[in-house]
This record gives sequence, C-alpha cells and structure tokens, in this order.
Amino acid sequence: MTCFSCRVTYHMLTGQSLWDSFGLLIQSYASSRPWMVTEGNHEREKSHDHQQIEPFIAYSHRWRMPYRESGSTSNLYYSFDVAGAVHVIMLGSYAQFGPHSDQYKWLVSDLSKVDRSVTPWLIVFLHAPWYNTNEAHQGEGEDMRKAMEALLYGGRVDIVFAGHVHAYERFTRIYNNAADSCGPVYITIGDGGNREGLALDFDRSHKSASLSMFREASFGHGQLKIIDRENAHWSWHRNDDSDATVSDELHLKSLSSSNACQGGTKSKDEL
Repeated sequence: MTCFSCRVTYHMLTGQSLWDSFGLLIQSYASSRPWMVTEGNHEREKSHDHQQIEPFIAYSHRWRMPYRESGSTSNLYYSFDVAGAVHVIMLGSYAQFGPHSDQYKWLVSDLSKVDRSVTPWLIVFLHAPWYNTNEAHQGEGEDMRKAMEALLYGGRVDIVFAGHVHAYERFTRIYNNAADSCGPVYITIGDGGNREGLALDFDRSHKSASLSMFREASFGHGQLKIIDRENAHWSWHRNDDSDATVSDELHLKSLSSSNACQGGTKSKDEL
C-alpha cells in the first residue's frame, strides 16, 4: 500500500487534460496497489483567470477515498485499517479543523472507536507539518497543531507523517513543543519529487532544532514495516543513491505496548 501526505499533482488550474495525463502516467502502478492520499495545497484549484472556484473538485472526483465508510462527511479527511493491526487517519490541512468543525468532531469520534488491544498501531497523515525546522513553510501548520495536537496525544498516536516541505526531517516523540515519550514521532517526507526544487535551508537555531533527530534536503522515499504488535521499523532512502542504502532509520515501539503511556500518564523522557 502507498500512502501520500503530500500533493499528488502540481497543477493548480482547472485544465483537466493535465489531470488525465498524470493519471495515465501512474495508472500501471496505481492499479496494482492502493494509493491512499490526502489533499495538498496544489490540489486547491483555481480557474485560468485565477478566480477561486469550488476547491478540490478534480481531486475529490478523481481520488475518491473511503470517507463515508469511516463516518466522515468529506473526502478531505477519513480513516481506514490495514491488516487489522494499523489504524490510519488522513487529516485535511485545508479543511476546517477548529473545535466546532466537522473534521474536529469526526476526529474525536474516530479516535474513540480505536481499540488498541485489537489495533495496536495508530498512524496519522496530513499535509502541512506541525513541527518543522526548515525555513520553507514555517508556521503554516501551527493553527492546526494548536487545535488538534491534544487529540492525537490523548489517542496515543504513534507516528504523524507530513509533506509540503520539500525535504526530509524526523523528530523525536513530541507533545506541545517538548520531548515526550508518549507523544508521536513526527516525520516530514515531502521529498518525493517536484518541479520547484528542494527546500535546502534548515534553521539550526529554530526552537525545535533540539527535537530534530535527522534532517536532509534530498529527494527520497520512506518505508514503514510493521513487524508485530509492538515493533515497527522506519527507513528513509535517498533517491540519488545508486544502491538501496538506508540513510535514516528508526525502530519504534507501539505506544499501546507502553505501560507508562496508558491512562493519560505523561512523561518527559526522550524516545
């Protein structure tokens, strides 16, 4: 299965022939395995005279995700299970996310239905990263983080994947801008390829710099292997490497297997 937390195309206008061309390019691969996506800023279409039309028209019609099946009212956010062991939540960075929004209420409901004794792994995807030391797109996910981070922390989410920034960055487990062994690992993997180039500059003095375990501006891809109920392995690979070399990796323990993280107990320990 392939999951995308970043844009699927770089066409913001309503030229549907280009959407068709992109579909033809990926057809052989996308028809052989599920592609699970969430919207990015480049799917928020404008007309050729740059007037805003109804957003995400092409995205919603061409990338129909199982939102109704997960109780969502919008194709921009939804959830699904993988092999019974993993619950995946796809959040919409460009849908309303405040406490009175449909997305917020849906997330509360969805998290409440996850039985971690049955589904030990909980993973979230979104587009604009909540934690980011790259100079590109600074602060763009901050409002959403303030609105929803406590929900993910309370649900003991294991990993949060983001895109948007054209680079790779992996953080330790975090909650509310501090290392917390019961918080999610945050990973930005917006380096799959684009026409705009890489986001080359990281801010070494950023307030979150000490929480950033690995960062690099290179095109690449990642692979998450769920080993069993308690263990998983994450690896990131540069696309420039001639051999299949692991450039960054992490062994994870599911928070559902941590006695310290059950019942809302908070810890400030490092990962």
